[in-house]
Amino acid sequence: MPSVQMNPLTTASRPNIPADDAESLLTLARSAGMLVTLDGQIGREKYQSVSGSLVAFQRFATALREALSVPRPH
Repeated sequence: MPSVQMNPLTTASRPNIPADDAESLLTLARSAGMLVTLDGQIGREKYQSVSGSLVAFQRFATALREALSVPRPH
């Protein structure tokens, strides 16, 4: 299996997000190079799809992991 070279998101392009904020998660996915599409909307409920390459998904996972990490006190 070939290894994949990842280019992590820079700190400036990586939003600081709470994990339960859907719009922030979608912004993070877009920043990682993923495509977010609105499939439909019924009332206030939106149905969206997120797609992209495996490399983009790896960037998203790395950025999410970093965004959710809590700095340890010294």
